[in-house]
Amino acid sequence: MSHLDDLRQAGMDRISAAASLAELEAVEVEFLGRKGSVAGLMRLIPTLSAEEKPAFGQKVNALKTVLTQAAEARRSELQSGELDRRLRAESIDITRPGRVPALGRPHLLSQTFTQVADILVGLGFRQVDGPELEEFRFNFGALNFHEEHPALDEQDSFYVSDTRLLRTQTTALQGRVMPTLTPPFRVFTLGRCFRREAVDATHYHTFHQVDAFLVDRTSSLADLKGTLGAMVRELFGDDVTVRFRPDFFPFVEPGVEIAVKLRHRWMELGGAGMIHPNVLRNVGIDPTEWSGFAFGLGLDRMPMVRRSIDDIRLLFENDVRLLRQF
Repeated sequence: MSHLDDLRQAGMDRISAAASLAELEAVEVEFLGRKGSVAGLMRLIPTLSAEEKPAFGQKVNALKTVLTQAAEARRSELQSGELDRRLRAESIDITRPGRVPALGRPHLLSQTFTQVADILVGLGFRQVDGPELEEFRFNFGALNFHEEHPALDEQDSFYVSDTRLLRTQTTALQGRVMPTLTPPFRVFTLGRCFRREAVDATHYHTFHQVDAFLVDRTSSLADLKGTLGAMVRELFGDDVTVRFRPDFFPFVEPGVEIAVKLRHRWMELGGAGMIHPNVLRNVGIDPTEWSGFAFGLGLDRMPMVRRSIDDIRLLFENDVRLLRQF
C-alpha cells in the first residue's frame, strides 16, 4: 500500500511538471497506458489473497482516477496557455501601415488576344476553337494543298504520325468548321501554331495566329480591305497605313500580303485573299453561288512593335523584368 502512495505522489509531481502537451502525453503513457505503472498494479491483483484483493483493487482504481483527473486538469491548463501564446504570436498590429498586395496582370500576348477578339466580335464574327494536334487533311488537304505541293516546303512541320501533326496554321479550322455551317457566316479563331523553325530574334517554333473567314453571296477584296483596315486601326491607331500587295497562298485566289507602316517601318502581318473555289467545294459549298474572304495574321509581332520588343523569345521566357513593364 505504501508503494501506491509513492506512485501516486510521483505521478502527480510528473503531471504538474509537464511543460507541454507532448510531455503530458508521455507521462500519461508511462503511468496510465496499457503497459504503464497502474496497469502493472492491476495485473498483480490475481496474485493476492482473497482478503487483500478488494482493498488493493479499490486503492489502484482510486489511484487511476486521481491521476486521470490531474492529467485532464493539466491538459486544460496547457491548452489554454498554448492558445494564448499562439494568439500573441499571430496578433496583428492594426495601427501599422498596410502592404499593397501583389497583383497579377495579363501577359502581353493575352492582352493582344483579348483586344483582337473584341474587335472581331464587334465586326460580327463568331469565335470558334480548334485542336492544336491536327489532321493532315484539315491542315493541308482541305486548304488546296496537295501532298507534293511545293508550298509544303515552307511549312516544315512536327508530325506525330503519318496523318497527324501539330498545326502549322490556324487556317486549318476552315475545313473542320465550314461543313457544319450554313452560309452566310463569319468565323474567327485564335491559337498556337508550330513550325520547325531555326529559332532567332524574329523566328520561333511556336507562334500565334488569328484566322478569320467570311462566306456570303456577295463578298469582295474591298470587303476584306475594309475589315482589315478597321481592325488594324483599332490595334495601332487611326494614323496607321495599310498595304496590300499580291502574294500566293494555295487556299485563296487572288491572294494578298498585308503589312502596316508604323514608326516609318513596314511590318508584315500575314496573308489574306478571296477563298479559293476548291476550298469551298471541299467543304460542300457551291462557289458559283457563294464567295468569301479569309485572312491569317501573326499575333506575336503586334505587341513586339507596339512595345518596342526586339526579340520574340522574350514573349515566351516569362521574365518578370519584361512583364512588369506592361
